[in-house]
Amino acid sequence: MHVIGISGMDGSIAFKRERMPGLDERSYRIVQGLDSAAALVSGGEVVAAAAEERFTGEKTTGDFPLNAIRYCLDAAGMKMSDIDVVAHSFDYGRAEGRSLDAHARAVHDTVHAPEATRRLVERHWPGPAGPGRFAPVAHHFAHAASAYHLSGFDEALVVVADGMGESESTSVYSARGGRMEPLHRVPALHSLGTLYGVFTLYLGFVFAMDEYKVMGLAPYGDPARYFDRMRELVRPAADGGHVVPVLAENRTPDQRETHQGALAAIARRFGPPRLPGEPVEQRHMDVAAALQAALENCMLHTLRHFRQATGHRRLCMAGGVALNCSMNGTVSRSGVFDGVFVQPASGDDGSALGAALAVHVGETGEGARPRMGMPYWGPGYSDRDYRRVLRETPEAESVELGGDEELARRVAALLADGRVVSWFQGRMEFGPRALGNRSILADPRDPGMRDRMNALIKQREGFRPFAPVVREEDARDYFEFSGDLGRHAHMLFVVRTRPEWRERLPAITHVDGTARVQVLRRKDNERLWRLIGAFGEATGTAVLLNTSFNLRGQPVVADPRTALDTYLRSRIDHLVLGRHLVGSADRPVEGAAPTARGTEVRR
Repeated sequence: MHVIGISGMDGSIAFKRERMPGLDERSYRIVQGLDSAAALVSGGEVVAAAAEERFTGEKTTGDFPLNAIRYCLDAAGMKMSDIDVVAHSFDYGRAEGRSLDAHARAVHDTVHAPEATRRLVERHWPGPAGPGRFAPVAHHFAHAASAYHLSGFDEALVVVADGMGESESTSVYSARGGRMEPLHRVPALHSLGTLYGVFTLYLGFVFAMDEYKVMGLAPYGDPARYFDRMRELVRPAADGGHVVPVLAENRTPDQRETHQGALAAIARRFGPPRLPGEPVEQRHMDVAAALQAALENCMLHTLRHFRQATGHRRLCMAGGVALNCSMNGTVSRSGVFDGVFVQPASGDDGSALGAALAVHVGETGEGARPRMGMPYWGPGYSDRDYRRVLRETPEAESVELGGDEELARRVAALLADGRVVSWFQGRMEFGPRALGNRSILADPRDPGMRDRMNALIKQREGFRPFAPVVREEDARDYFEFSGDLGRHAHMLFVVRTRPEWRERLPAITHVDGTARVQVLRRKDNERLWRLIGAFGEATGTAVLLNTSFNLRGQPVVADPRTALDTYLRSRIDHLVLGRHLVGSADRPVEGAAPTARGTEVRR
């Protein structure tokens, strides 16, 4: 069976702009259906998956994922007529019988209704060229499927938390033998994800994009200063859920579309909001810390409650809240569950994958499957592709190295010398994390590297931390882990850097002594594994700083042309395309020849 899952709801921001002109620019992102993506599941296996933003360059776009669908079909050598089902990760159904104001009804009919997305599929693949059928899948069920069916667990508690699905914000399932049964739902009016987003706005950042900045800011603050006030806005409930009364302050349709009611209530308790671009004060850090503590308190309450109610010893999580790595680290260290799996594309891009898996499992009756490996499901390229793009770019100079050992040695020496290297290899990762194929790498021992990377290369706020990547066999030498190392393959859990290494790894150790570690197995990425080892031999420290290969406002790069163009307009020292070590006239590479005169090949 061949199923393509898709996410996103085309035109959601454009519709809001047309209907509600003159809003603050950040308010236009308070919509459903961003992070559009496509994923192909064939014969029970994930064949391809990619977010639409990687092809269009528009970060977090919710546009119909036309390019991502075409990529998935090309990767499998299929046509749309070969596809049995296109599954969409929302199911708003019909509006009849629902209590909707005029604006909400118009949004439903134009954007949310399954027919709106079905029409887009039929427009691009009409009649016999189209798929067998179109199937809407409830949003949280798609998220849950994306985690459970890739976890390797036969039985588990599955928890989804995000801004909202169709009408819920947190959903709890009991999963056994490939089937998931709903246990509990928290309505959207009490959304932890939306609350975190509203505070993201209050702190001067962008809703549905910058929540990770708030997470990174929280360790600088004192959670106790405002925790009692935060408890007035959000608290656990006796049924295992939680209540968020502050969201009820959005009383009018306009307030519900902008959260101005909730923002006003927050300002009454915590002071004036920070405007974008204003300095970050200690007060802002303390508010972020209290918010993070409240989130973790509520989620642990839910997990403990349903762990006791079900007896499940394993946990799967997905939804945008599951991308909060600090929360995940707290859950992991709590010991409530023996096994924890977080889907690495837990945001709405991953719901495309979940929709495909939900339909495939539902129609084939397949049960548990092995745990997923690395989500290298995006486009991949060959040395021929690299040579072609280098020949077309006279500004670049490059040397093609003879093998992986020479590549590792040369790049490790550059990193040890303080150079920053962008690293482009193999197939692109699916999800928001840099997992070793579309990365920027640097020396984590350099005390000035974090500031340099933030200010000059990533062009972002100075308080934001960077993550390390370490080989599986070395991981416990540098970091403190609870449970098995397998849960740390996807850079989704914050752990503590060992005390003796905190000052020696300043570029990747956050202010609270933690790090968002990726633990790399040799079989998952041989070339990066060799590079980390070579850096360890050169420096005595087998850890690298690893961040996503993109600049401010840009999605992670997808193809060699974008990679080279991004490198040339950046302040990154060098680029690696496969085995090609790339520089330029002002950033020379030893032994390189200008590409326009032909690439030198060393054997």
